[in-house]
Amino acid sequence: MLLQEMTWPDVGKLSRDLPVVVPVAALEQHGGHLPVFTDSMLLGEVIRRVEEKMSTQVLITPLMWLGNSHHHIDFQGTLSASPRVYLDLLNDLAENLLTHGFRRLVFINGHGGNTTPGKQAVFEMRQRHRERKDLLLLFATYWDSANPNAGRSDLVQSQMGHACEWETSMIMRLAPHLVKDITKLENVPFGFAFEPAYRGWITKDRTVPGHIGDPKQASAEKGEYLFQTFTAGVMKFLEQAKAWDGHSWDMPTT
Repeated sequence: MLLQEMTWPDVGKLSRDLPVVVPVAALEQHGGHLPVFTDSMLLGEVIRRVEEKMSTQVLITPLMWLGNSHHHIDFQGTLSASPRVYLDLLNDLAENLLTHGFRRLVFINGHGGNTTPGKQAVFEMRQRHRERKDLLLLFATYWDSANPNAGRSDLVQSQMGHACEWETSMIMRLAPHLVKDITKLENVPFGFAFEPAYRGWITKDRTVPGHIGDPKQASAEKGEYLFQTFTAGVMKFLEQAKAWDGHSWDMPTT
């Protein structure tokens, strides 16, 4: 069910144990070959496919396109909420839903920069409502829901990058007219200097053209496979949230 298509009395009739999905993504640069709305477009398509198959099992809010993207702000077109603003935004969205009585809130993320503040947000939510035992407050990134390499040997990358083989493939499948020439793009390697320490960084520290990974390896056919794989992974995760018994620490297996 899509929240934006319902009346308030219809929302009021829903079970408060229905998982509420809040998709969160970004509007930021994606190299010289992909649109700045890439993260939101890709997550939006995954969520659209999920809703097609789980329309009566979850309530889905409109996608929140403003993300925490300050590390990309040196590139034109990036729009970003600073970390504390973004934390407050997620907290307020959750509080709205809790006020309406919903107990299972699932943020599905489509942008790597949202991960740290997203985890912090659900941590803060739980501290504020520490007396309650009936809340399930979750933050998950869609590409962590499945391992595409397990089912396909021609994927060059083994993890999500940025405007990379995976994202480029999915945009080629979803909106090929928005993809610029990829034939001359360099392979920008993954990895952080000084690992296992986490080094503070901005995107220009890691890449000059704006992408990370090897977009030359992309294809629309890979993109469809990735959409199917990630959609199945998110659905499995949401089925677990729906099957939660309302009080246990562990998630059920499905």
